[in-house]
Amino acid sequence: MQADTSGDIPAPTPSPEGRTARRPSTLPRRTARAGGGPSLLAPGAAHDPYRLYRVLREEYPLSYDAPLGAWLVSRYDDVATALTDPKFAGYPHDGAPRGGPAPLGLCHGSARCLPRDRYEVAAGSVPGHLASRVERTAYVLARRIAGRPQADLVEEFCRWLPVGADAGAGTRAAGPCTRYTGLRETALASLLANLLDDPDLLAALRIEPGLTGRAWTESLRRDPPVQVVLRRTVAEVTLSGGTLPPGAPVACLIGSAGRDPERFAAPDVFDPFRRDQDRGTPGPAGCPAVLLGRLEAEQGLRALLDAMPALRWADGFRPAATGLLTRGPRSLLVQPG
Repeated sequence: MQADTSGDIPAPTPSPEGRTARRPSTLPRRTARAGGGPSLLAPGAAHDPYRLYRVLREEYPLSYDAPLGAWLVSRYDDVATALTDPKFAGYPHDGAPRGGPAPLGLCHGSARCLPRDRYEVAAGSVPGHLASRVERTAYVLARRIAGRPQADLVEEFCRWLPVGADAGAGTRAAGPCTRYTGLRETALASLLANLLDDPDLLAALRIEPGLTGRAWTESLRRDPPVQVVLRRTVAEVTLSGGTLPPGAPVACLIGSAGRDPERFAAPDVFDPFRRDQDRGTPGPAGCPAVLLGRLEAEQGLRALLDAMPALRWADGFRPAATGLLTRGPRSLLVQPG
């Protein structure tokens, strides 16, 4: 998307082994000290946070953001540690239970999404009646806009598909995660923006809809709807940039971790076929919001392509993502075709 692919940020050059060049060795163990790094709340950061993320990863992997009131962690390995290590717990204001899963991707950290251990989560599936509702809602919305000369997919499709699905989910049965339909709306909008930017890929998905799952996972990596997750240390913990004491507030920069060249080759490129795809990006596999989000992406894209075989950007339109804590395009002007 436009604001996220600045020409000032070249794609990293892969090494002969297919990995990007590694950073210098991890810094010696030391206690983290405040100051030095840029703030997430600095002017212009919300316009293109990925420039800021790169500076933080390379020069300030652990820095205290005084305006935000939290330590910033930006490298993939450090963020993964903060989200999974028992030395970190839910921040009091993020709604996550103490010792429960961190809010991630589309999951808000519900207790019912608790993993069996640090690496395995219970698999789940969307009930048949709900899957049918998602499919019907997607096709109704797509057909309503198919005959128009121009439409905004955010206002007329992405916003209403999660709302329609949630109405049939039943809050008590589905858990609290499904109440946050705005995250699924934003994630779906980012997926459509990435696909519309690549007409060849969109054509491939018309022929092989099964590729939508990989495109969905890749979009959540490159353009996550949740950019920042708050955690708090419950014990001393050492990260690549230093050591934090117990009780330290930590802001995990999910958007930065997803574009870390130490983990992903050419991380700014949207590539559903990448070999280093991260399957954990959406959140726990059994989370109702994760299951619904993927289903909405699959059924929504299928409905749009069936109703609009020539779907493309409106003349002169380019999508631009906005937001800092949550981020995505606020408008997707298309010619339905």
